[in-house]
Amino acid sequence: MKPAPFDYARARSVEHAVELLGREGARVLAGGQSLIATLNMRLSHPSLLVDINEVTGLDRIARRNGHIEIGALVRHVQAERSAEIAQTAPLVARALPHIGHPAIRNRGTIGGSIAFADPAAELPACLLALDGEVEIAGPAGKRTVKADDFFQGLFETALGPRDVLIAIRLPAATHDTRVGFAELARRHGDYAMVGLAAAARANGTKLTDVRLVFFGVGSTPVRARDAEAALAAGDLEAGVKALARNLDPPDDVQATGAVKKHLAGVLLRRVARQLTEAPQ
Repeated sequence: MKPAPFDYARARSVEHAVELLGREGARVLAGGQSLIATLNMRLSHPSLLVDINEVTGLDRIARRNGHIEIGALVRHVQAERSAEIAQTAPLVARALPHIGHPAIRNRGTIGGSIAFADPAAELPACLLALDGEVEIAGPAGKRTVKADDFFQGLFETALGPRDVLIAIRLPAATHDTRVGFAELARRHGDYAMVGLAAAARANGTKLTDVRLVFFGVGSTPVRARDAEAALAAGDLEAGVKALARNLDPPDDVQATGAVKKHLAGVLLRRVARQLTEAPQ
């Protein structure tokens, strides 16, 4: 199929993009790896595509005030090859190779993945696991939204119709940061049946500030808070059992909810081992 007719405009700046989004039915175009597919299947019917690819400053990776800031237009491949991200955001570095295939990572953007908020995608779960935040520009200026408040429902976020996601911000890893990542997919590059992004801090032989975020198990990334508490107490098996309370995955074309819940436990055991490993 081909998309329904739409107008096209190239934004010169973030402010210009916000202005263009004032037209009813306007949508932002960045990497287009999700949007173009939905256009071609006529699942999206925008009246105007606002192309932000030539807006300067949105493709930068910078370390500031103990955080790593990743611009919305940073391509997956750019982030995958970034020594700065490997050092300061090792969880993101672990997750990036699981995103689609090289052709997708060549064009797909960090901001696009977060804004699209697919509940089976890797980066939204990483953002939540790292207690990150999203910088947004809108008609009233710029604002920052915590990851815990950003993902609001199935493909729904805190972004308004005239908002542009301009960057994500993550706490830079320190010597006591521990991260873990694993997913199970039918084929490499497919969306995960179940995935887990995790972060914690090492305090001797114990873990503190544990954040376990599962994806592919609900309408948004899901924190397993009871499992987090059990892992912080050093009881992995109690954490696995707690997933029965924390997760309620629906049946889908990938697997039944019961299978997904079982696989979540498998992943928790794998990721728990990763969390005990000191960074290289």
